[in-house]
Amino acid sequence: MGNLRFAMSHPDLDRVVAWLREHEQDLLDDYRAMLRIPSIEAPAEPNAPFGSDNRRALDQALALCAGWGMRTKDLEGYAGWAEFGEGERLVVSLGHLDVVPIGPGWKHEPFGAEIDGGYVYARGAVDDKGPTMAATYAARAIQACCPDLPARVRLVFGCNEESGFKCVERYMQTEEAPTYGVAPDSGWPLYHAEKGIANITVRVPLPRGAFALTHVEGGQRPNIVIDRCQARVRVDPSVRAEVDGRLADAWDRNAAFAWDGDELVIDAIGKAAHGAFPFGGDSAAIRAFRFLVALAPLDDQKFYEELFAQAQIGGAGLGISVSDSVSKDLTCNLGIVSTIDEEVELLYNIRYPVKFSGEQIREMCEGALAETKSGFRMVKFTDSPPLYFPLDHPLVRTIVEVCEEELGEGQKPGVMGGGTYARAVPNTVSIGTGWEGDGPAHENDERLKIDHLHKMSRIYAHILLRLATE
Repeated sequence: MGNLRFAMSHPDLDRVVAWLREHEQDLLDDYRAMLRIPSIEAPAEPNAPFGSDNRRALDQALALCAGWGMRTKDLEGYAGWAEFGEGERLVVSLGHLDVVPIGPGWKHEPFGAEIDGGYVYARGAVDDKGPTMAATYAARAIQACCPDLPARVRLVFGCNEESGFKCVERYMQTEEAPTYGVAPDSGWPLYHAEKGIANITVRVPLPRGAFALTHVEGGQRPNIVIDRCQARVRVDPSVRAEVDGRLADAWDRNAAFAWDGDELVIDAIGKAAHGAFPFGGDSAAIRAFRFLVALAPLDDQKFYEELFAQAQIGGAGLGISVSDSVSKDLTCNLGIVSTIDEEVELLYNIRYPVKFSGEQIREMCEGALAETKSGFRMVKFTDSPPLYFPLDHPLVRTIVEVCEEELGEGQKPGVMGGGTYARAVPNTVSIGTGWEGDGPAHENDERLKIDHLHKMSRIYAHILLRLATE
């Protein structure tokens, strides 16, 4: 019966795909226009809780859909939606228009949407404006080709995915939950499990002694590996010769140093990456902490050893190095380090396995911190619980079937450390974006192949059509 239903949808799917092929240039143009909006979170303004550029991106998306005759609703700038069709069933695609900060080192203009070698380069190209615009055109194609669709199809545009999910929290306060939902923001065919995400803020008093850290600063967001970090240490004359001797043996060429009076200034350079995959980057903070351990005289080393240990990407330094059979190992990204009120503040982004709870992680971390000699303590803990759908769930099965048809056999659902809207909206899973050569998300010169943009739009249309008609 499943194959019969699938076969009956082919005439509609053929028309939808033909429409998308006829409108490829329109999709590319609207995609590039959206990429040119620098929608990084900024201070709130009236009706723009995440800044004027996020407001502008949302306005552009809603105006595009309204121009096609879709019903639209603006949720005070937190998010917005566009919808067409009739019926009790509601099929929703959730994408986000906000992007992470750009960071240094780009070769292409971050918001230029330049085309080079068949790729479009811009912050947000893959995460998540490309998939969001591909889904928008997929829905538009269904609207144009399937006037008797027995369901409603809704596009949700969020503006705060990268730094808080306040957009979908606002959506769920007043809006209808989907019958079936997809968030185009992960890997193919879909991710049926997402690790829990906890942000842990730790503080420790600045050390005293002959080798005393006075300032440390690095990081942009909790979910980005720190690519630049500066530390300043006041060095007492009694240990200056010893420190100079150790500096002479310094081996890390990505950790530069200079004297400013009696203060040693260390500037470390690393490589940014998504906080869910800290091993894909190179933390400048870890480099700086390791450098401090190497320089510190014996009497002052304990503080720096504990500081360095707590930055371990497996979470061992925080006492939370755990794993399970579904989602494997916990990851720990030190995303922001700063000096506040004579203390070092460390903000960690934790991705923990689906069989653990946030409360377990919190308790383990507090226990480990209590055993430190330097007085590390937790001052804040926030948690987004894990997401888990069984492999035999109808939403999972349908998406797998579509992707096997479109991409070939062997399409198996995955597990991710990243967090998508799926964890915040009922009956929703995240689905694939891009292919080899695209991305990487949150890194310099983010890019998406133009052919892949169009291929995504066709697959998304197929998924939405199946979920709306079966």
